[in-house]
Amino acid sequence: MHELAITEAVIELINREARDKGFGKVLGISLRVGEYSGIIPECIREFFPIAARDSIAREAELEIVTVPAVFRCLDCGYEGAADRRAACCPRCKSREIRMCSGREFYVDSLKVE
Repeated sequence: MHELAITEAVIELINREARDKGFGKVLGISLRVGEYSGIIPECIREFFPIAARDSIAREAELEIVTVPAVFRCLDCGYEGAADRRAACCPRCKSREIRMCSGREFYVDSLKVE
């Protein structure tokens, strides 16, 4: 249920930008949501009309792009998906892996008038 609060925070951010930059209507919003961000894109989509109903973004088209998780192996240098079951590098089987991307959540772009 925290997605409602997150969606409301996105709308507040957009309203602030509108005041600062002087635009009057939002036609499109593009979000980037990391695979391991803990945010469920379907819930954001569901709550968006509720959060945006009294804002300049009420008619905006919402695009959500999922950012896949990318891991880097500290032993062999591999970068890419990791073996999720074993939590290790698929190339050398090392457990010395670090997440490089996949936790993101941000407004990537706005289409405005």
